[in-house]
Amino acid sequence: MSLCVFTDRFFGEWIQVDGTAEIVHLPEAMERLITYYRDISGEHPDWDDYRAAMERERRVLMRITPVHAGPDRHG
Repeated sequence: MSLCVFTDRFFGEWIQVDGTAEIVHLPEAMERLITYYRDISGEHPDWDDYRAAMERERRVLMRITPVHAGPDRHG
């Protein structure tokens, strides 16, 4: 699996990460989804509502184990 990450600029910086990917489904993913939310946005006003939304939307997480990164390039 390869993941390319770009900036907002078309000719901006980028990097490619190659690795193996694993899809983590609910219910195993729930605590990780909560941690992800907390890391980005802090505390949710209603965690029961958040959990229900994750179930309703059938959310998953993709866990990537990098084996190689680069080259990083400037456009």
